[in-house]
Amino acid sequence: MKKLTFVATAVMGLLSASGAMAQSTVTLYGLVDAGFNHVSGLRNGSFNGIASGIMEGSRFGLRGTEDIGGGYKAIFTLENRLELDTGSVTNRPNSGNQLPDRVGTTVNANLPAGLSGTPAPLTTITNLNNAIGTNAFGVNLAGNLFDRQAFAGLVTPFGAFTLGRQYTPGYLVSATFDASQTQSSLAAGQVASLPAAFDIRLSNTLQYGIQTGGITAAVMYGAGEVAGNNSASRFLGAMAIYKGDGFSVGFGHNEKKNEFGQKSLTNNVLGATLAAGPGTLYGLYATIKDDNPSGLSPFFATAGPVFQNAYNIAFRQDARLMHIGYRLTSGVHTFVTAFNRLDDKRAVNADTDSYGVTYTYALSKRTNLNAVLTRFNNKGAGQIAPGGNGFLGGVTASAGTGSTNLALGVRHTF
Repeated sequence: MKKLTFVATAVMGLLSASGAMAQSTVTLYGLVDAGFNHVSGLRNGSFNGIASGIMEGSRFGLRGTEDIGGGYKAIFTLENRLELDTGSVTNRPNSGNQLPDRVGTTVNANLPAGLSGTPAPLTTITNLNNAIGTNAFGVNLAGNLFDRQAFAGLVTPFGAFTLGRQYTPGYLVSATFDASQTQSSLAAGQVASLPAAFDIRLSNTLQYGIQTGGITAAVMYGAGEVAGNNSASRFLGAMAIYKGDGFSVGFGHNEKKNEFGQKSLTNNVLGATLAAGPGTLYGLYATIKDDNPSGLSPFFATAGPVFQNAYNIAFRQDARLMHIGYRLTSGVHTFVTAFNRLDDKRAVNADTDSYGVTYTYALSKRTNLNAVLTRFNNKGAGQIAPGGNGFLGGVTASAGTGSTNLALGVRHTF
């Protein structure tokens, strides 16, 4: 299972350190991925253009390892993201700063009696929506140089210790048991992307990982580093995956506190794979719970706590994410088909289903051509538009409006 191998190396921080190596090595590596992307159902019609990261986000990085003897190795990884279509390190959704319609509706409904619906609050809501949509939803909006990964660590005979910016344990489990391997608009997480259902990577984390026999496991602690409040923005996570003969199972847990020390985004993820015929069957089930969303407080310095409380309600999450897929590789051909469902348990009932197929043709070991066809069906207040591995899809024109994604691309690794 190629993806399980990726997870094991990500957890352990071993990367290319496994196997026979020189005493000290530094490796430059990367991936470039771009192509034509069509997305229907947007407010301004369909998007047709060049996109970076259709199957995987474009990136380059440096990996280093030094064998210091006695079964110990020092390691590091620095990994940058880049946008192949523009040369930037950041991108925004095709829908721009548009937020789901339910945000404004929920905020207005949760303002105090006598304030809701009046001209001044409606103007404030519009301004806050624009500010949040512009500054909170996109990829690497801060423009960090090594936004994907940046960590150093020590591999020992009794496990690996790494610290820095890393993938979270819960996300790694979700990625392992996604038939798409997080690639393309068909990936499970695409239907739960705005607001994000998982903390994919976090800064200021310390992780311990082990790999023994068929078991890969890790625990992670993230320091919030908020002055005067040690619990604010703190993160805890753990995962374990067992790979057997023709099957694998795994469980992951993430939990984070917001900038006030309140319990925020929490995930439990359960997944499994089973060899079935010539390919592999994948299954994934995840819970998504967030009663106190993180990162909204900077937008309410002038609007005040009444608006902040209303927006907190609008961005809460309580949902179940389900995925079933099948992956088949035969020679130079790889096919993936999958069905995903986000079942929203809130009163707004913002449900989204997606299904489709991807095809990859390997021109060589490093270069392949890719085709993606995915349909998003939004129900009730659901309004998610398909994106790619390297970018958010944003939202459709209105609640309940569906969207179709057709993408054709080329990917090269080095």
